[in-house]
Amino acid sequence: MSALEAIVLGLVQGLTEFLPISSSGHLRIVPALLGWEDPGAGFTAVIQMGTIAAVLLYFRRDLLDIARAWLRELRLPWRERSHDAKLGWFIIIGTIPISIFGFAFSDQIESGARDLYLIGSALILFSFVMLLAEKLGTRRREMADLNGRDGIYIGFAQALALIPGVSRSGATISAGLLRGFDRAAAARYSFLLSVPAVVLSGLFELREIGGEDNASVGATAIATLAAFVSGYAAIAWLLRYLASHTLGIFVAYRIPLGILVLVLAANGSIN
Repeated sequence: MSALEAIVLGLVQGLTEFLPISSSGHLRIVPALLGWEDPGAGFTAVIQMGTIAAVLLYFRRDLLDIARAWLRELRLPWRERSHDAKLGWFIIIGTIPISIFGFAFSDQIESGARDLYLIGSALILFSFVMLLAEKLGTRRREMADLNGRDGIYIGFAQALALIPGVSRSGATISAGLLRGFDRAAAARYSFLLSVPAVVLSGLFELREIGGEDNASVGATAIATLAAFVSGYAAIAWLLRYLASHTLGIFVAYRIPLGILVLVLAANGSIN
């Protein structure tokens, strides 16, 4: 992998990790459209560490408050714990489904799940879930209203993102809307919930980087840095955007892209 490829793919990763358009799907589609080799699921998982670094920096105060409260109030009865302490548990609970399914289906994720027909179909089909979430969501609840049931529900939605084309943020934000949260709260919890899941995924795949069938350590490092820069910008923009806009613009992008991928894959233009 050249430095140019690493930079492009890193920028794509950072921009699409937090926008509800599927980073893993784009890291398969973009190389196919440009005639580059598929960088592999391991490369995709590791450069996500760049975007997680962006989340850690952007939400550093929130995460520190959550961690401190969680540790400080471990021995308190549940009803006496602060919202931050409970939020720490909700993030842990929400991470369990993707951890279990990710480990159980790791082979399929690294091989068959990167099929372009699957990615194109997921881009299209999950767009209708996003539209349904916008239509049915009451948007009356805020972060302070989050509870354990929400954590489990959104956690299972996050597990759907193991399918490239679904989108981690798309799945979790949509689930948050279906649970009645406003868009800003759904997006904020989506970003916080992504931290442990993506860190675990990246650490698990580190063993593959630099191997015979994977990108070099240098190219991976360049891509990870690019992902950090673009990821930070994407977080800041999306939180502002969702304060007053729907997910419609992303649906309008996902469906034509999914159709394009299916058509090009069917006629052999990309593979």
